[in-house]
Formats: sequence, structure tokens, C-alpha cells
Amino acid sequence: MSDSLYVRLGGSEGITQIASDLVDIHLANPSISPRYANSDVSALKNGAATFFIAGTGGPNVYKGKDMVATHKGMNISGDEFLAVLDDALQALQKNDIGRREQEEVLFVLYSMKPEIVRI
Repeated sequence: MSDSLYVRLGGSEGITQIASDLVDIHLANPSISPRYANSDVSALKNGAATFFIAGTGGPNVYKGKDMVATHKGMNISGDEFLAVLDDALQALQKNDIGRREQEEVLFVLYSMKPEIVRI
């Protein structure tokens, strides 16, 4: 039996670093950074990390809203969504995550598109 995605991403420590890098990359990405202009960066990083940890087979430590509630009324475009996926790939590569794991993460993120785009 193979290890969970959580384990293959480095457990809580590895995922926390990936999530931190991902938020930093979002903040530097001109196509989506305006969405984060008035955000608490620490809270964003914590929310991203705990969501990722729970969603990859780690302990269920996420206390935030579901994807629909989080994104409702934001009118996120398909292009913005793809920018987020590109940023996620960059964060995974920055952390030397293997290709298989990159594909799994991107597949999971892409599967959430109906809960995020234009809702």
C-alpha cells in the first residue's frame, strides 16, 4: 500500500511550507494579487495549510468554510482559477515535490473548479 498524499507531500511540515509559498506566490501574481489586498496573510497561510493537510489525508485540522461559502459572490473567472493552479504548480516545484504528487494535487484542485468559479 502506498503512502497517502499527505505523507508524500512531507506531512504537516511540508504542506505548511508549500501553502506558505503558495500564498506568497499568489501575492506576487498580478492577475490575482488584488484579491488578497486586504487579507490577513497569516490567516491565509494557516487556512491554506490546514485545508491542504485535511484534504490530502492528514489530520482534520481545518476549521474554515467550505469552498462554496469561501468563494460565494467573488465572481472568480476561469483565468483567475487557472492562475491559481499555475501558482500551485510553482509552489510544488519550489518544494521539490515529485511529478506524480504534483499531478495529484492539481487534479484535486481542478476538481474544485465548480465550487469556486463564477459562484
